[in-house]
Amino acid sequence: MMSERASQQAFFGIAALLFAASAAITIAWCSSMSAMGGMPMPGHWTMSMAWMPMCGQTWPGAALTFLGMWAVMMVAMMLPSLIPMLWRYRQAISDNGEIRLGQLTLVTGLAYFLVWTTLGVIAFPLGALLAAAEMQQPALARAVPLMEGMVVLIAGALQFTAWKAHHLACCRGAPGHRHKLQANISEAWRHGLRLGLHCSYCCAGLTAIFLVIGVMDLRVMALVTAAITMERLAPHGERAARAIGAVAVVAGALLIVRAVIPA
Repeated sequence: MMSERASQQAFFGIAALLFAASAAITIAWCSSMSAMGGMPMPGHWTMSMAWMPMCGQTWPGAALTFLGMWAVMMVAMMLPSLIPMLWRYRQAISDNGEIRLGQLTLVTGLAYFLVWTTLGVIAFPLGALLAAAEMQQPALARAVPLMEGMVVLIAGALQFTAWKAHHLACCRGAPGHRHKLQANISEAWRHGLRLGLHCSYCCAGLTAIFLVIGVMDLRVMALVTAAITMERLAPHGERAARAIGAVAVVAGALLIVRAVIPA
């Protein structure tokens, strides 16, 4: 009993420290980006400089900077919903010693965040290409507010689909005491990748909102993090997901109206 309690305290203590550190770095990074301001664009919106090289920076340097920020942000945003999944994984391999248990948990977490880091690798060139096109084509830039509203609306509608419900159930029902897993490094790695893939699919709509509305906006980041955590941890996850979807659909509709009928 004492050993299990100590293990639980160590696990949640390390997770809390990791979350606090990643959140602090993310806040500092985003605050410095906000202080730099954005680029005013046709259509009365501002482009984030996250998609562009800083003064004197090369494109590879800009990509590495974005990827570093993205990786830290994903730890801060996804860790609250990942912790229960990792805890259930530890329960599924609980017959191992504490050191071995910690190693396997670490491998699972690294594999999980590799999936999210890969998403950042894909997102940056696409975002950079779109930003370059928007700067060169004023008509495209003026259409951005309308496209943002459509993305938010579609992302909200995705919350009501069976596809969303399936992946949400996979995330909420990760293995526990009743589902034993092989306690080895390769299985831990594969399990982390599976969790990461299900999680990225489950969060596809909310991630799209995060990318198009404010990839370096702390307010958007906090709202998306709260939404992801709520639908994972609430007693009735599907109801929470649909409620979040309803809010997103309304928000998307309002953004579309504002883009079509500017003030």
